[in-house]
Amino acid sequence: MKIKRRHIHRTVFIFFLGVLVQHAAAQVNYNQRDDQYRLLGLKRAKEAYEYQRADFEQKQKLFEKNLISKLELDRARNILADAEVNYQQSLLAVLFEKQYVAVARAVKYQHKDGRKHVKLRLENTSGGGAEFQKLINVDDELFRSLQPDVVNNVYVSLLNDVNAIISQPYEAKIEQLRYGQPVDLDFALLQDLDAVMVNIVYGNGSQRAPKIYLQKDASVNRVLVQSEQFSQEADLGGSATFDLTLELFSGTTNTFKLEVVNLPPQINRSFSDPVSRARLSQFKFTESTKTRRAALQIYLPDRPTPEVIIDKPLPFYILVIPHDQTAALGDLRAKQWTPEEIAALNAGYVRLELLPRGVGKLLVRAPQLFYSIKPDEAVSANIELVNEGTRRMDNVAIEVDPPLNWSKQIDPPVLPALDIAEEKRVQLKFTPPADVSAGRYEFRIRTSALSEDKPLTGEDKTVTVEVQSEANVLGMAFVIMSILAVIVGIVIFGIRLSRR
Repeated sequence: MKIKRRHIHRTVFIFFLGVLVQHAAAQVNYNQRDDQYRLLGLKRAKEAYEYQRADFEQKQKLFEKNLISKLELDRARNILADAEVNYQQSLLAVLFEKQYVAVARAVKYQHKDGRKHVKLRLENTSGGGAEFQKLINVDDELFRSLQPDVVNNVYVSLLNDVNAIISQPYEAKIEQLRYGQPVDLDFALLQDLDAVMVNIVYGNGSQRAPKIYLQKDASVNRVLVQSEQFSQEADLGGSATFDLTLELFSGTTNTFKLEVVNLPPQINRSFSDPVSRARLSQFKFTESTKTRRAALQIYLPDRPTPEVIIDKPLPFYILVIPHDQTAALGDLRAKQWTPEEIAALNAGYVRLELLPRGVGKLLVRAPQLFYSIKPDEAVSANIELVNEGTRRMDNVAIEVDPPLNWSKQIDPPVLPALDIAEEKRVQLKFTPPADVSAGRYEFRIRTSALSEDKPLTGEDKTVTVEVQSEANVLGMAFVIMSILAVIVGIVIFGIRLSRR
């Protein structure tokens, strides 16, 4: 009787145990809403995992007392393993969903080598999430092993508007970005921009690329000046233009004065706005505009001077001085500044160079451009060649385009050199053919030269020669006698008419 009763109790226990197993199995079943509401899915998985762990511990005690079989214990262990995996998957899903890498600061500055750099600060702003930490026990061993306050493998690069990498290094890697421990990166800019996209790839492939307007390093309190045409050539009597880019790195001053030093007084200079063409002496930055453009025009004298020598470079500086310091510095043009003195001003500056060049200018003078000759005569003419430029001319050639069958003679046909302000005369002789007809004939005179291997041409001249026809003496006498006879006849007829 006792054995039968014990058998009934054991059957009832196994029945309820099966019900609990089925209930546990139902607890770990997948719910489609868990993908949409991951925090609730994590809560469901955590409760199922804790229930299965308690159930397994209870079955382990029953097995030790030989109340359940080894098969039932293994089945409980498998269910616990599935619940643990489900819990871990839900935990990882929430962890990766809540990870977030933020750009805390992006400061643009100029390095000592003159290149533009960006200091970038990245922060892990996730830390597992406040709701997430409330949901589970922070002391949970599995939670601590997954390190929710750490973002692994963060890759960072800077992009322009067409998604091209403009940073050096092209890509930087942060092995671990911990919550509350920001990491600073330094990139050299391969393209000078005021706004860049910070491309961030982290965690399990999460990516974001916010467009960041770069801050300026206000600690230097100066304006950075750059010019693409740092060295130019200009002819005497001409001008040169230097385009300038002015970029503000200041947090206190926004009004500055433009000044040029170390240029000779014979050279005039002026600043202007490249868009409006308005002349500038000082300018002001605004909150929305930290970069300005300007142009420096330089006008050279017509002739060399002791300070302005042909082919001798003229180094000079453009200074951008805070407005409140201009009064203390006085007349900056009154002296020649050394590089050390320029650097000691603690102002924005750029060193430029101007190379004066000379250019020849060929002037052609012709005292007479019209001649009248008889068919058997020749024309002797001359022209004067003058170098009115600022550089010697070489190989000054004279060419004449004569009419058909006319002969020409040029003495000399080529002048080896013509110095500045030098004048030389060239003799020309034109001879008509034997059967020349009466009329007007034109001769085109062309001149060319080389000045520093550059071709030059003078003004063309046209000489007109009139060939007179030969006179017929007998014919002319007959015509004159006929005219006289007519006149005499008219007079006689008039006298007789008056006597009647």
